[in-house]
Amino acid sequence: MKYVAYHRTSTKDQHLDRGIAELTKYCADNAISLYKGKVYTDQQTGKNFNRPRYTMLKDEILESGDVLIVTELDRLGRNKEATLKELRFFKDNGIRVMVLELPTTLIDLSAMENSMARMMLETINNMMIELYASMAQAEIEKKEKRQREGIEQKKARGEWDDYGRPRVMDLEEFATHYRLVQQGKKKPFELMRELGMTKPTFYRYKNQIEKGC
Repeated sequence: MKYVAYHRTSTKDQHLDRGIAELTKYCADNAISLYKGKVYTDQQTGKNFNRPRYTMLKDEILESGDVLIVTELDRLGRNKEATLKELRFFKDNGIRVMVLELPTTLIDLSAMENSMARMMLETINNMMIELYASMAQAEIEKKEKRQREGIEQKKARGEWDDYGRPRVMDLEEFATHYRLVQQGKKKPFELMRELGMTKPTFYRYKNQIEKGC
């Protein structure tokens, strides 16, 4: 039997350290020896399970009788239907999943002799997992809704360009700076550096100015 720890964050801007430390401490406190002494990680969205490390764990490492440990259910996934499908896969293949935020998942139900108590805990587990999976999906849906609303507001204010990208600055403001280039008082690369723009962004703005956008 192997104990395999997994942690995920959505972006590389988010730090993995806290989750890794939490998993490591729990295992140390409970005399659990992690497989290869490490926590496997991904820094990708939780909306789907097409992640390199997770896929490797599922396809190449985890076997019947093993235990997968995560800190929170949404570190496994944020799509309710997909997450429940993954949990069913693990159950069907004899792989136990421990979620540190759900205390009932930390109990090894297979070791319980009282069948009634085992059935009750399994029911509680399923209810809690369903609830937490719903909460994780609701949170990401709320975030996506806020992002859509923010984009629409920016478009309404003219802060979104014709290429479907947010403007670095107002076009009129750029035009004011760009006059120095047109007047020969400043080189394009100097203005580019001064405004903190990448070359593609700078020339996209330049083209819009020259087209009268």
